[in-house]
Amino acid sequence: MGLFSRLKMLLGALYTRTYSWPALDVTLPGGRYLHLVGSIHMGTRDMSPLPEGLLRKLKQADALIVEADVSVSGSPFSELPPRPPLAERLDPAQLADLSRVLNELSLPLETFDQQPAWKIALVLQATQAQRLGLRPDYGIDYQMLQAAHDRQMRVIELEGTADQVNLLCQLPEDGKALLLDTLTHWHTNARLLQVMLSWWLNSPPAEASQSLPSTFSQPLYDVLMHQRNQAWCKRLLALPPGHYVVAAGALHLYGEGNLPTLLRQKINA
Repeated sequence: MGLFSRLKMLLGALYTRTYSWPALDVTLPGGRYLHLVGSIHMGTRDMSPLPEGLLRKLKQADALIVEADVSVSGSPFSELPPRPPLAERLDPAQLADLSRVLNELSLPLETFDQQPAWKIALVLQATQAQRLGLRPDYGIDYQMLQAAHDRQMRVIELEGTADQVNLLCQLPEDGKALLLDTLTHWHTNARLLQVMLSWWLNSPPAEASQSLPSTFSQPLYDVLMHQRNQAWCKRLLALPPGHYVVAAGALHLYGEGNLPTLLRQKINA
């Protein structure tokens, strides 16, 4: 490869265009072009329909890539075995914190007594988002999947719901750390949701290095963010030539150890 071609490939890999929605472009060697979209899994009515420019990107793409196809009906959590009572898994202070948040959301503690800690955390986070006016059918990845299915486009899953559930089930102590982080960073998580909403409704960040408040302890961040970003990076680098729109959770595209930075590091290694 000549010097000019090398420079062209390097500049193409590092070049990022600014869009009116949170997105970054990455050009991979071998004629592979990624439009990385910072998705929010639950959205507001104002986030529908999707921007015309994004729909054009999707129409021109060879495939839509998502974390999991959330448009498929059915719950992946329907056959989870019961856990010991919460009083045996949480100390009195932790149980009191959980009770306080459940009362705030008007949810009965008894409903969660034998559920895994990670599932309780997810229900709390989803309910908090709903109280802020967010709904799953306005989620960005859900809307993109609907548009892709309408066009009979190929959809590629980075993980799939079964793999996501398996990951959660393998967390130490049944995901107790995720539940405790959710309780500890309850108000920070609400602010983070509002930040990500503003990216879609007002002004998206121009750089992947955008600083974000932390809502995970470092060990949990490594499992849920870093390790998954590494796995997704390998999947994306193995794609055949083509144009792809990739919808990944916004937290995976911005902040520490984000997916675009990992891709560029691999390209330049």
